[in-house]
Amino acid sequence: MSIERTRAVMNRYWSADHGDVSMLADDVVFTLMPTGQESHGPEAVLNTLNEFYRAAFDAGVEPRMTIFDDGHAVFEGTFVGRHVGEFAGIPATGKTVHVPICIIYDVEDEQIKRARVYFELPVLMQQLTATTLPV
Repeated sequence: MSIERTRAVMNRYWSADHGDVSMLADDVVFTLMPTGQESHGPEAVLNTLNEFYRAAFDAGVEPRMTIFDDGHAVFEGTFVGRHVGEFAGIPATGKTVHVPICIIYDVEDEQIKRARVYFELPVLMQQLTATTLPV
């Protein structure tokens, strides 16, 4: 798949804010690399993304850089959100978090086939559990 086609597929996916499952292959797999957790299939991927970006956090990403190659895309940015629901056993704190994120996508036949999500989970957990000392 050409660089131009890969870029077009990824731009459509990102423009839909992860909501267009037609951009995902039937056998798509998203892997959260720090934990090894996998989501298989478009609906499972969508559910995982919605849980993270909308239920546990009111969040989005601030892009820093994207790189495209034949059938591959790399996204680097910062996950920014407010902790509004339970995450990893931690009830909503209302805290705003800023966490580095990098995602590597494999694109085949005009659809996303795989994504490997490199997310600084220790940074997120530190931000959620840090306490502020009184002044």
